[in-house]
Parts: sequence; structure tokens; C-alpha cells
Amino acid sequence: MEFNVKSGSPAKQRSACVVVGVFEPRRLSPAAESLDKVSGGYLSSLLRRGDIEGQLGQTLLLHNIPKTLADRVLLVGCGKEREIGDKEFKRIIASAVGRLNETGSLEGVSYLTDISVKTRDLHWKVRHSVEISSESLYSFDQLKSKKEDTRRPLRKLTLMVPRRSDLPNGEAAVREGTAIAMGVSQAKDLGNLPGNICTPSYLAKQAKAMGKLYSKLKVSVIEQAQMEKLGMGALLSVTRGSREAPKLIIAEYQGGKTKEKPIVLVGKGVTFDSGGISIKPGAAMDEMKYDMCGAASVLGTLTACAELDLPLNVIGVIPTCENMPDGAATKPGDIVTSMSGQTIEVLNTDAEGRLILCDALTYCERFEPESVVDIATLTGACVVALGRHASGVMGNHHPLIHELLNAGKTSGDRAWELPLWDEYNDQLKSNFADIPNIADRTAGTITAACFLSRFTQKLHWAHMDIAGTAWVSGDKKGATGRPVPLLTQYLIDRSKG
Repeated sequence: MEFNVKSGSPAKQRSACVVVGVFEPRRLSPAAESLDKVSGGYLSSLLRRGDIEGQLGQTLLLHNIPKTLADRVLLVGCGKEREIGDKEFKRIIASAVGRLNETGSLEGVSYLTDISVKTRDLHWKVRHSVEISSESLYSFDQLKSKKEDTRRPLRKLTLMVPRRSDLPNGEAAVREGTAIAMGVSQAKDLGNLPGNICTPSYLAKQAKAMGKLYSKLKVSVIEQAQMEKLGMGALLSVTRGSREAPKLIIAEYQGGKTKEKPIVLVGKGVTFDSGGISIKPGAAMDEMKYDMCGAASVLGTLTACAELDLPLNVIGVIPTCENMPDGAATKPGDIVTSMSGQTIEVLNTDAEGRLILCDALTYCERFEPESVVDIATLTGACVVALGRHASGVMGNHHPLIHELLNAGKTSGDRAWELPLWDEYNDQLKSNFADIPNIADRTAGTITAACFLSRFTQKLHWAHMDIAGTAWVSGDKKGATGRPVPLLTQYLIDRSKG
């Protein structure tokens, strides 16, 4: 969908539909008041009759309002004006866009950016209008033989700003929102594909296609034979039971100076996780196609980065494979040697994400990075700890962690820091190897991060556990595209110095 910004009076907009807000109880927003004045009190008379209360998410579609140029006017309930925060604004925009898409209005003009949102400025409201609108209209129907097409879908949305002097700010916000929405949609599409299509080879092909699309993005793929030469025994131990060859995708975005240290994003790409010999229960095992959402988020973030032409050097490192049971599969109790030289006792083959990540993190050392962030659907324990609202963040460099947390607050893609104290490391002990791949049942998210910390001592590193945020289950099952907004915001913040 196309987005742009404009400034002007609502009564003078020649549009299929003008969108304005109504606060509870029955009070017009500034743009709605302007329309009401021009139309001789038409809107206020409807409110007095009780046609709309202004409750959050309510909508009322009107036609042929006197002395206005728009074909339709959509009133959108915004709830109580002083209680509008991020969550409420998202509901307002989603309700408006959903209703617009149903009306047959091919385009619309939205004045919902004149609503006050707690602690948020115009730039945030415009950018998030774009992101929320795109999210509301997203659907994954590529694999359906019969698609439920909207007859006259919404194709263009104009977001209004108060003054002409606000246009440059608004245009920058639209550009950011559009780039992030593209990255989120890409991450969703990859996550929603089934494991028989989205294989490690498929991910590698998608990354290479991105390299052809963006001149500043160079993509290479390390194959299994080279991994063996590099000594990536931990990564290779995961893929032994699969007929799909593993890949290590390296995507280098060169937007900064040649000698400028890069930011590295490492994404877990297990395209299907059966648990291996430590096989998972059958219920909801189909959702293990989402175990590559860390990889998808890295590719989505690189897309947003390239679309914004950020003046940074960013490298995506994606270890991708399947974890399947087979006669050749790694067994509980097996000991493997990682690229770092550390030996690992594999006590549970379903704790495979940390095994592919540890070799990828060691590989990152060659880039001499400014910082490294790994993103992984790593532990069910993170869902227990934080639910599906926040991603878990841990690491060895507090400034980096704070940057990520602040990016989460700005983007609305929230994260929460968990402790990575030395005491938790004491839970990782093996009688037969340097380190086991699991500890006891307590603090599973943290001990998984402790495991990774053994391979990041030369790096400024943070770990994001997105097991609770990468997808949703139930009737609305699907990938969320998180944490593309957080990661992109982190890179935007870094680009500004």
C-alpha cells in the first residue's frame, strides 16, 4: 500500500474517505470539529442522537456530508482522550484501516495523527500509522488455491500533519514506517512458510535475491564442507539427522565507511525443529516451523536497513538447518567440539539452537565487530517468564543492552532485561566435557544465555530470546515479524551517532 503525507483542511479533501476521531463520551477531535463547523453541526447532531459514543475501536461511516468534498467520512472511536497510549493508538488505527478496507474506498485521508498519545510526538504517530496499517492489512494466502480477495481494497492512505512545516518530518516518518513494514512483512512471510518449502536452501536463495536487489548488500553462503573445515562441530551436530544440507548465510550491508566496525546480527534459522532424538510432543509441533524466526528477523531488518540507506555497516550471520531424528542423528550424551575448541556434552538434542549459535558467534570474531546481537526462539522458559508481550534480553555489555531496551520502547516492540549473573553459570557443569548444552530446569532462559556467553568473551554481545514474541498461536496463528521494529530502531539510533 502507498502512504504519503499532506497538510490541509478536512473539508477541502477530495477523497473517497476522510477519517477523523471521536472521543468518549461523544466529543469530536479537532479535525472532526472542523468538519462539523463547515457542515453546520452535522456531526455534532449525530453525536447528540447517540449514533456513536466514541468508545475505543467504534466506527461510523457517513456519506454526503454537507459542504465537504469527500465521498465519505469515517468516524473512529478513540476512547477517553487522556487515556490514549501506544496500545490504544494501535487499536484506533487498526479499526480505521480495517473499516476503510471494507468500504470500497481505494484511498483515504486520515486525520488520526492529530490525536494526542502519551509521550509520543508527530513523527512517532505518523510512522506507527504506517506500520499499524500495514500490519492490519497483512495476510498470508500464498499457498491457498482460493484467495479471499477484497473487491476494492485500500491502496493509498494519506496521513495529515498540522502545518506545511511538518511535511519534512512527516515524510521521514513515512519512509521509516514503510521500510520497517516491508521488513516485518518479509519476516512474517518467511516465518509462515511451511518447513517443506522454507528449507535452509530456500533461506539462502532468499538472501541471495536480496543481494541482487540492493547494491550495498553482498551475500555469500558457507556450505557444509567448509563448515567442517572451520571446525563447526556444534552446528553440524544438529543437522546430522536431516536430509537438508545446512547453510551459514553471511549478508554484508556496506552503508558506512570502509574501515568502520560493523554491527553483527546473528539469527537462529532452524527451519524445522522436531527436537531430534529428544523428540518434542506431537501437540502444536507444526509451530516448530517458526524456529527460524530469528533468521527471518535478521533478513527483515537488513531489508529495512537497505530501504532506509542507513550509513552503517551491518552484517547478518544466519546459521540455518533442520533438527530431525534419524539413525545418524546426534544422541543425548554425545560430545561435540565447537569452532571455539570448547567441547560440549549434548544432554538434550532439543536444546539445539544454542549449538548452532555458538559456532556462528565464534565465526563473528573475524569481523572485529562493534557489537553482536543474536536473535533466537531459544527457550520455552522465556514464554513462561515474560509471556508473549516482551522479548528477553541478556548480554555482557550494558550499554548495548540499554540501547536495545530503549529501541524497544521507541518502536513499541518491547523487551525486558533478565540477569546474567555468575551464579547462573554454576548450573552449567559436565563431568565429561567443558560444558553441557543444558542445565537443570530452573532459569532455563538465563542458563541458555550463560551457555552462549562462553563463546562471546571477545565480543560486545547481547542475546534476544524471542520464543514468546516471534509468533502467536490459536485462531490467529502466524508469525509477528518481531523484533524487526526493535532492531531497525536500534540501527536508526546508531546511525544518528
